[in-house]
Amino acid sequence: MKTLHEKVDGIFGYRQMTLHMNRKFEEKLNHKRIYRLMKVAELRSVIRVKRKQYKRSSPQHVAENLLNRAFTAKKPNEKWVTDVTEFKYGESKKAYLSAIRDLYDGSIISYVLGHSNNNQLVFKTLDQATAL
Repeated sequence: MKTLHEKVDGIFGYRQMTLHMNRKFEEKLNHKRIYRLMKVAELRSVIRVKRKQYKRSSPQHVAENLLNRAFTAKKPNEKWVTDVTEFKYGESKKAYLSAIRDLYDGSIISYVLGHSNNNQLVFKTLDQATAL
């Protein structure tokens, strides 16, 4: 029982341990007996933390696919792409980096760092890029 407990990194509780022991030994072992034996051997299962469920927000506007996976440009400022990246820092803080990149040479045209991921961040980046 201890070797199985170590093999699964302590994830199994007495119910899962009972199932695996019954399969391994092809014998009916009662779950209460496994519970008592695990208690005596001080084998405790690791409680996994539940992951937070995120609700997908519906986008306000989905743009048409103009590039159609043609990510090369023949001259500068012909094709620009944008992306927003989330950075986590501190205990529970987040920062968002919005950047516009030229596909001709891969250079960053403009970028803006903000604390909220919204359209205002992207529009600010676009305004900064067109002002150049």
